[in-house]
This record gives sequence, C-alpha cells and structure tokens, in this order.
Amino acid sequence: MGSNMLSAQGAYRLYIEGEFVGNESGKTFPVYDPSTEEVLAEVVEASAVEVDLAVQAARRAFDSGPWSKSTPQSRAQILFKLAAKVREHLPELAETETRNTGKPIVEGEGDIEGVIEVFEYYAGLVTKVSGLVNPVSANALSLSLKEPIGVAGLIVPWNYPLLMAAWKLAPAIAAGCTCVLKPAEQTPLTSMMLAQWLEEVGLPPGVVNIVNGFGETCGAPIVEHPLVDKIAFTGSTEVGKRIVRSAATTLKRVTLELGGKSPNIFFADADWEASIDGALFGIFINQGEVCSAGSRILVEQKIYKPFVEAMAEKARTIRIGAPMDRATKLGPVVSKDQYDRVSQYLAVGKTEAKVASGGDRPIAFDKGYYIEPTIFYDVDNSARIAREEIFGPVAAVIPFEAEPDAIRIANDTPYGLAAAVWSRDIYKAFRVVKQLRAGIVWVNHMQPTCVEAPWGGYKQSGTGRELGPWGIEEYLETKQVHINLSENPIGWY
Repeated sequence: MGSNMLSAQGAYRLYIEGEFVGNESGKTFPVYDPSTEEVLAEVVEASAVEVDLAVQAARRAFDSGPWSKSTPQSRAQILFKLAAKVREHLPELAETETRNTGKPIVEGEGDIEGVIEVFEYYAGLVTKVSGLVNPVSANALSLSLKEPIGVAGLIVPWNYPLLMAAWKLAPAIAAGCTCVLKPAEQTPLTSMMLAQWLEEVGLPPGVVNIVNGFGETCGAPIVEHPLVDKIAFTGSTEVGKRIVRSAATTLKRVTLELGGKSPNIFFADADWEASIDGALFGIFINQGEVCSAGSRILVEQKIYKPFVEAMAEKARTIRIGAPMDRATKLGPVVSKDQYDRVSQYLAVGKTEAKVASGGDRPIAFDKGYYIEPTIFYDVDNSARIAREEIFGPVAAVIPFEAEPDAIRIANDTPYGLAAAVWSRDIYKAFRVVKQLRAGIVWVNHMQPTCVEAPWGGYKQSGTGRELGPWGIEEYLETKQVHINLSENPIGWY
C-alpha cells in the first residue's frame, strides 16, 4: 500500500483506502502563502465521485476489514506511534503550517506540539472506556456497552489545520470509527503530510481517508452521504446550520463547534498588567482567527479610559512581520477572502465607534494579507462589530457600570462559546462565572486550552463537546444488553 503523495505534476493527491490517488476530473486548485500571496502548492480537487470512493472505503474498513476486530490496546499503540511520527517531523510540519496559514512560527510549533498531546491523550484514554452493569430489578444481568458509531465525516477549519484535524481524528480512531477527513481548502498541506505515516503506524487501508476540495462540492457530499453515520464540523455558524439541515435527512449524529463573540470582562480590582496582556492576547493571538477570541472587551467604567489607553499603547508595539521570523507576534490573515472580509469590518467599525489603535493595513507591507491590530472603543453592544464574528485582529471595547451590567452585556449575543472574567475578588468572579451563558469560562486567564477538559459552546456556538472523555463519547454508541437469569422469564402461559 501507499504511493507518492505528489502527482507527476507536483500536486498533492487525495488519500483513499491507503493510497494517494488522483481524481476523475483532473482538476487541481492552488494553495497560497498569505505572507507573499504566492502559490505554495497545487492540490488535487475532490468531487462527489471521490467522496463516494472514500466513504465506501471507510464503510468497508468499518464493517468487514481488520479494523472491525481491532482492540482498544491496538488502537492505543497506533495513536502513540502517530504521536511519535508527528514529534519526529515537528519542525517541517510547523514550517508548513506557518507558511500555509500565516501564523507566527512560534505559534505554529505550539500547534504541532498540541497535535502530539491530543494523540497521546486519546492513546491513553482508549483503554479506559468502559460500560456499566445496570442494577435492574429483574432476575437478570443488564449491561451497557460502548461501541463505535461507524463512519465519521470530519470537516475542519483553516485557523488550526492539523490541530483541529487531530481533535477529531484522535477520538474517532480511539473509539474504533473509520473516517473521511476534509481539511479546509485553504490549508490542506499538513493533513496530507500526516497521511504519509498512517500505514506505517499500523492503520489498515480505509480507516482514515482524506479528500481535499470545496464546501459545496466536497464537504456537502460527505454530509449527505447515506453511509456516513456521524459528522464532526468546526467552522462558521452559517455553515453549521446548513450541515444540520442536510444531516437531518439521514439523522446523522452531528457535533458542531461554531462561531463566537466571546466577552473578556475586566473589573476594576483585576491585576492591571495581567489584564492588559490578557485583553490583547485574547484577541490578537493567531491574528484573531480564533473561534473563542475575546473580541468583546468589557471594561468597568472606573478604569475604562486608562485601560483603553494602555491597551492601545501596547498594541502599537506588537511586532507585525513575516511568519517565519521568530520575533513576529502577528502575521497575515489566511487568505485574500479573509483580508477583504476583515477590511470591510474595519470600514464598518469606523462608522460605529472610535479607533484607539490600528484600523488599516500596515504601511510596511506591500504584499501579504496583513492587517494592523485594531482596537475600537466606545462600542455599543448593538453595533455590528460587537455582534458579528469578524475572525481577525479587531477588538470592540465596551464599558460597563457594575456586575449586573457586565453579565447582561456579556450574555446579549447569539453566541456562547467562551468568556473570561478578570478580578481579584473570587466571590465576584464566581458569581459572574455561574451566570455567563458560555461553554468555556476562564478566570484571570484567556485562551488556555487543555486536552483533558471539554470544549464546546452554548446557543449558536454549537452542539456537543470535543476533548477530554467527552470527545470520545461523541464517537460512541451505547448498547443495552439484557441477559435473563430466570428459568421462566416471561411466565405468559
């Protein structure tokens, strides 16, 4: 099994049933380096034809291949070996991720370290999944067994390409599912690199298949396919809603991690320096292309003016530069489309609020999709820049008077992914935590993500949870088994 990842023309191929393959149409599409706007690679484009081949391969592998008889111990060993492969190739994976996404190399390295951590965590967890003995009143033994759900369609975004793929692949493999993975069309390269090692670490053909293409012609056929049992999607709320409607025709189980407009709340008694750093890190990490970004910065009126001034002063020192420069803190956004989208919001924001810093393209760059770290202040929570997910380095600073006001503004959003509370008063902090309608709440911190803890949101930020033991549960079915222990169980005659 296995073959060359690249075609004779140098395009990244699809990975189906243990082979790197081409497509029926012969179409490819370009992938760009957002810092130079130059083509980084060409990728073979999958359509419904190739999706069907991948799903059929996954179905065979699940139903009748050697994977159908795999044990938790064997799956654990595969995941440990996969983690070791990623660790062995960390520098080249991080460089590829950085060049493909535009994120700073230090962040790219951190992402790949996160991939290793996720594979190792689920390698350890897979042998800990257990069912129950149910205490029924009848003279019987009642068991609850955990079994893999089947074929999983995994659709991942472009902001953390390989890490988001790992968040889905690791628990799916651990559970014993088979997969069809669709990377984002902007950032497929590291997933294809991972495919090189799948056979080597012991995954039978068809267990993991990777198809590259666009949402309408590659993602939609995965969601619609009758042989796919589950969809796991990370992306926009708008696309998530379409997936739910489409998956309903076959009643697939669906896990969605969608958009956010997360409140980052600062009370007057919070640590000053930590708060300023937390406000900036919460929105400018990864160029603000983070679903949980603290894009609404709520500041108590007592400290509002100096807080905005301190944020703006420090934001102007953020090093914008080439992604491979280790001193760079802010790289370009991922694509021309995203650059245009964020630029439109900058124009909207200038009509809705005041600009404390940024608001334009950095004058030092004549190429690349660079945007200054931007802070709008005196923002009303009804403004578009406060209500709509921008997914770029754009902060909306909103004043509040007191604790009830902060909670009201924080919850006044259709989203509910994450939130943060900054205060030295633990009683106040926890009162606020309990009233925030968000799936993830940090206290005196912003954006820590632990593989052991659940990740997911309330409201229109999605359904289901990833990571931790919650993550593997999304790929498992529960089967009740009733064993009669009575000589005459029914006694009907």
